[in-house]
Order: sequence, then C-alpha cells, then structure tokens
Amino acid sequence: MSDIEIARKAVKKNIKEIAAKINLKEDDLRPYGHHIAKIDLDSINKLPDRNSKLILVTAISPTPAGEGKTTTSVGLHDGLCKIGKNSIVCLREPSLGPSFGMKGGAAGGGYAQVIPMEHINLHFTGDFHAITSANNLLASLIDNHIYWGNKLQIDTRRIIWKRCLDLNDRALREITSNLGGVSNGYPRADGFNITVASEVMAIFCLANDLNDLERRIGNITIAYTRDRKPIFAKDLKAEGPMTVLLKQAIMPNLVQTLENNPAIIHGGPFANIAHGCNSVIATKTSLKLAEYVVTEAGFGADLGAEKFLNIKCRKSDLKPSAVVIVATIRALKMHGGVDKKNLKGENVEAVIKGVANLKRHIENIHKFGLPVVVAVNHFIDDTQKEIEALKKECSNLDVEIITCEHWAKGGEGATELAKKVVALTDKTNNFKLLYNDNDSLLDKIKKITSEIYRSNEVIVDKKIRDQIKQFENLGYGNFPICVAKTQYSFSTDPSKIGAPKNHAIPIREVRLSSGAEFIVVICGEIMTMPGLPSVPAANSIKIDSKGQIEGLF
Repeated sequence: MSDIEIARKAVKKNIKEIAAKINLKEDDLRPYGHHIAKIDLDSINKLPDRNSKLILVTAISPTPAGEGKTTTSVGLHDGLCKIGKNSIVCLREPSLGPSFGMKGGAAGGGYAQVIPMEHINLHFTGDFHAITSANNLLASLIDNHIYWGNKLQIDTRRIIWKRCLDLNDRALREITSNLGGVSNGYPRADGFNITVASEVMAIFCLANDLNDLERRIGNITIAYTRDRKPIFAKDLKAEGPMTVLLKQAIMPNLVQTLENNPAIIHGGPFANIAHGCNSVIATKTSLKLAEYVVTEAGFGADLGAEKFLNIKCRKSDLKPSAVVIVATIRALKMHGGVDKKNLKGENVEAVIKGVANLKRHIENIHKFGLPVVVAVNHFIDDTQKEIEALKKECSNLDVEIITCEHWAKGGEGATELAKKVVALTDKTNNFKLLYNDNDSLLDKIKKITSEIYRSNEVIVDKKIRDQIKQFENLGYGNFPICVAKTQYSFSTDPSKIGAPKNHAIPIREVRLSSGAEFIVVICGEIMTMPGLPSVPAANSIKIDSKGQIEGLF
C-alpha cells in the first residue's frame, strides 16, 4: 500500500485521548476537528519544567534514493513508546511548495507516519497562511508608507523586504511592482520568497513567546535610506498587527502517529535556505510534557543539524542528549557513484565508497561533543553483506550501526534503536557550540566551512566583506551564521557527492536577519523561491470518485 493508503486505513483516536497521554486536559486544547488541536499558550506556561532528554534526528547528505529522516523520527518515537518510555516526536510542518513540487510531503512513510496525513501535508491549521499574511502585510505597509509621502525617506532602490508565497513559482523571484500609474504608487523592483524562507518564519520558530515574537518582528530590517540608515518594521508600527495575525498560529499543533502516540508539529523553515528546525515553543513544550523528545533537523547534518546546534540551541539554551544519523544502503550506494536506476543489485564496493559521506557527518557531530548512533532505514533490497560492510567501515568511529524496520513494522521495527538511544541519553555528554558569539562574522563563516564542509578557501569579494563589516558596525557581530547552500553536497556543487574536501566556498550574498537574529550567508547557486520540476508532483494529485485525495505522498 502507498503511504496515503496506509494513513487512510489507520484507526485514529480523538485528539482528547491523545492529549490525555501527556496529561493535557480538554481545556488545554483548541481543537481543529476531532484529530488535530492546538495547545493553549497559557496552559503551556503553567507546565512545570522536567529533566527530559532531547534526541536530534539528522541524516547523511540527501540523495534521490531517499533517507527517511521524518519516517525514522516517528519510528523511533513509536519505538520508545513500545519499550515503555514517555515520548513525544516534535516535527516541522510541511510546505505546500515541495508537496506539489518534487520532494513531496513530510509526514513520514509506511507504518511510521503522523496523521491525519492529508491535512498535515496540505493546509493543516493554517499556520503557514498566517505567516504568509504577516509577511505580506509588512510588504504592503512599506509600499503604503512610500505612497503617502515617505516620511521615513525609504530609498526604493534599497527595500530588502520581499513578499512571500507558500508555493514554488520561479516567475515571482524577481518582479516589478506598483505598475499602472501614479494612483498605484511608484514602480520598483520587488520579488517573492517561498514562505518557509521568510524571516517571519525564522522568527516564528525562534521566538520564546508572544512578547518575544513581537519584539523580534519589530527588529526586522526592511529597507535603508539614501544615506544607508536602516529602517525597521517597528518604524512602521508593523509589529503589533503582524503579531495579531500570528496569535493563533504560535500555539503548537498536536496530532498522533499511526500507533496513536502524541506528536507535535509546528513551524517549518527550510534547512538549505533557513535554519531548518521546528519551533522553540514546540520543542520546549514537548520537553515539559514527555520524558523523551525526538526532534529532527532538515536535510543532512551539515545543514540542519549544524544550524539546530549553532543557532537554535544557542538561542534557546536547549541541550541535546544524543544524535541519530539516518542512512540508507541505497543512498550510500549513490554517494558511492551508483546511478539511481541501478540501486537494486548488491554492490558492496559502492557502499564502502559511499560510507565516506556518513563518516564525515559522524565526525562533525562528534565535534559538538554529542554521542551518535546510526539508524539504517531498511529497504527490502538491502543485503547482509552490504550492511556488514557498512558496520566494518564505521567500526573505528565509536558509533553503533542499527538496522531499523520501522517503515514496514512501525514502532516494533525501531525498538533496538530506541533502547540504544535511551542508553546514550543516560550518559553525560560534553555538548559545545562550534564557535563563540564574540568571534568575528567572517571567522564564524570560516569555522563552519572548514570544520563542517572541509573547504580550504572561502571566496569573499570586497563588496561582501564591506557588508559583513557594516553588520558588525551596526551591532550584529554577535549573531550566529545561517549558511544557505545546496543540500546535496558538502560543497556548493550538488554534483560533488560523497565527502569532497579542499574545495572553495564562494559567498554570493550576505543578508541581515535582524529579527531572527542571525546572518544569512548565501553560497553558490541557491534560490529562496524554488521552481517546479519538469514533471511536478501536482500533476498526479487529484480527488478520486470517492472524494478522497490521490497522489499525495
């Protein structure tokens, strides 16, 4: 059966029953039908802190063969519940862009899914629409201010705030707005980001509460004057109405797994162009509600995990207890040079070659002082020789390789992984950040590119260096770095699979996210508004004769 068929056959429990498993009462919920609810912020604030364990799930560099990070997160959570642990999985919300594009949804797969799958992968509770509206309200306030006299003397050539949309649409990357004559305003260059790349999304996921959300929104840099003076969202009094639009969205969403275990899904910045983690509010709420919290960071560990640790943990004082790196034999073969159409046959040599990518990610996580276990997401074509070769290649890295069958067996297929994770979290770790707040911005960039990407050169022209220096002069030198680059390689060239080293990292652009409180460093050819592939997933999505959705995955 397909993922959507499995999800549709699941016996769902009323969300009140799921909430009761984590000691939430009906009054603590804001239901969206029978199987989805938001958790009230006032109820969250009343919850006592507890000494819970935070488990980060990340992966090797993505390939078209698939790795299954969300599937493994859900399977591990169900596995923890199977062995009697009080657990929650805390995930990101899917974006409509990839759901209708190429990547598909993000609700897990097989018998390790969160449900109701169709709702989660489509409009869910409307959080992304609220973020889109808040982003675009700010854009309209900017143009309106200019139309009515431009008291702040905004230089229309230096407006850096873009509109956004939660769909892939390359035609909107660069546009000209305000056409049609004087009554429509002054024509200017404009453009769209995908919603998950909006700074509002980043702020939404890093804010500790509503007050912090409003403060951060007010600090968004939207434009500059002719003499390069920054203009902020608070100069337009935008933070109040934008926060009002986000008042309901900021409450975390409670759903369930196929095995009726609680799951919280909230926020969803991309990891290749943003920081790739669910909201701080959702993670901290989960840590108050359960003994073990399984969370994920987007794409490979060089992107999602690095940003989870260096940005999210730095800003929110979160301390992970263990890290799970997800790999598949299929993906390792691709990193070993095998084409996707030739993955079915046994190829021990390709696995051995591809393990270099996994090793690099393990070594990188160890640099943060965290214990690691590797979860091999099992496919039916995997052979014992291939698995043994993988284990042998990693035998000197102080990690255990565990084959998991959660896709086919649900939580039962991940109990061995769950037991290993519990053992790792019982040990004291030496968690540390990769760089210090007071390091220069350029030194932070070089630390990430040399330590995580293994590059030997960062290409920074004078214009970029001047921008970096300007950010430091404006008081933003203590901000962490959010690198935007391809997810497919440690380099900026997606074709350089495996574990390339001694390559150059070209910095194309730097952007100040003064509300989210990090510096975005765009490396190589990376788009903040993706386009659709030649055959988008949307072509296969429809409603059948029974009124049910087909083609969603």
